[in-house]
Amino acid sequence: MHFEEDDMLLRIYIGESDTYKGKPVYEQIVLKARALKLSGATVIRGEMGFGAHSHMHSANVLSLSTDLPVVIEIVDKEENIEKLLPFLDEVLLEGLVTKESIHVYRYQAR
Repeated sequence: MHFEEDDMLLRIYIGESDTYKGKPVYEQIVLKARALKLSGATVIRGEMGFGAHSHMHSANVLSLSTDLPVVIEIVDKEENIEKLLPFLDEVLLEGLVTKESIHVYRYQAR
C-alpha cells in the first residue's frame, strides 16, 4: 500500500572533511534534522567529484582524496525543510544547497 503527497527535496552538497565545532558537517546536519523531527535524512558519499574550485576529489587508490564529495538528502514538507535552513547558514562555509518540489510515493507496512 502506498500514499502519495507533494513534498520538498533538500539536497546539500559538501566535502567529507568539512567540519563544524570539531565534528563533520554532514553529521551535524543529520543530527539537527533529527532534532527538528524531519522525516529523515540520508548521507551519500561520492566516489568522485569536483566543486566550485574545480579541484578533483576521487576515491581512486592512486590519488586517494581525504575530502570526497558528500550529499545529504532530506525529504519533508516545505514548512519543515524551512526550519533547517537557518542552521545551514550557520554551519556551511562552502557547498551547494538545492530545494525542489517532488511528488512522493510513500510505502508503509500495514
